[in-house]
Amino acid sequence: MIISGIGWISKKKYGCVKKAVRKDYTDIKSMYSKLQNESVFLYPVKNFGRFDTTSKMACCAGALALHDAGIKYSEKYKQDIGIISTNTDGCLKSNLDYFKDYVQTGRKLARGNLFIYTLPSSPLAEAAIHFGFQGPLLYIMFPQKQVSSLLQYAEGIISRREASAVLAMKVDEEKAVCFVMREYNHK
Repeated sequence: MIISGIGWISKKKYGCVKKAVRKDYTDIKSMYSKLQNESVFLYPVKNFGRFDTTSKMACCAGALALHDAGIKYSEKYKQDIGIISTNTDGCLKSNLDYFKDYVQTGRKLARGNLFIYTLPSSPLAEAAIHFGFQGPLLYIMFPQKQVSSLLQYAEGIISRREASAVLAMKVDEEKAVCFVMREYNHK
């Protein structure tokens, strides 16, 4: 297996490893706009403004990694690519936001657009929908060695032929790193 592309986002910078890109941004909205202008996003992400922060980070990191790996995607073409992620808190912030909204509305009903992100796999689902991935989608909380465990798991998915490639990401609301893994002889 090889890592054919890496996209990353820190608090005020983002980039790609292979293409040696390193740029500044002020907030996630400005980064998204820059990624569109730089053709990292090949078309707009539907409902991006409604995503929770982790979902926005997952989409942006995924786009950076795909760009770094030279993998194109389109609205019409589906690909056998999986997407997996890890982080330390799952979707705790989104769950707290949803519960706070529930309490503020008199414990009767909270907004459905907040409920969507109360699953830790939701950021991956948003990215998979945008990129047209049809491979496995999985959130796994690794207690130790998160990145190496994540990459090892992605390697297993590919070696078992469950997907031709995997985006493996560690993503939360403040930072993200996304690896594109493929077989060594993949063209």
